[in-house]
Amino acid sequence: MPPVPSWMLALTFWLHLLATVTWVGSLAATSFLVLPSATRTLKPADQLALISAMQSRLEPVAWFSLSLLVATGLFQMSVNVHYNGFLSTSNQWSISILIKHTLVVIMIAVTAMQTWEVLPAIRRALMRKEKARPEELEKLHRREIILLRANLILAIFILLATAFMRAS
Repeated sequence: MPPVPSWMLALTFWLHLLATVTWVGSLAATSFLVLPSATRTLKPADQLALISAMQSRLEPVAWFSLSLLVATGLFQMSVNVHYNGFLSTSNQWSISILIKHTLVVIMIAVTAMQTWEVLPAIRRALMRKEKARPEELEKLHRREIILLRANLILAIFILLATAFMRAS
């Protein structure tokens, strides 16, 4: 394979970092700023309405970021001198990338549960707002928060794995 021009590699690093900051930043802002404020100021049904509205805006951004991360990450991996093949554990870099990719797969599964299971349930509950039981709304709210925080924790460990890769 001919050497990759430095501008192309720089572009993929930049896009990868931009997608990471966008995705992880939205998780952190939602977890540390939006949800605690909503919990203190809104009723449970209104909290769910806010979560639903926010997630409607964030989902496309998250899935686009994920797509960009996969595309740029695969390119970066393919040109890295430490890459020794799929499932290789021959050095610190390959162990770190394997851990990172495992965590990314788990993160995708958590995001998919949010997108196709929890958020539709929240939207259904909001459509029948008057008939929805408070405990049902609370259960959905807790589940969304658990999934959101799980994704944030996974993102933190993915960044840690990335730091180990960069250090090798």
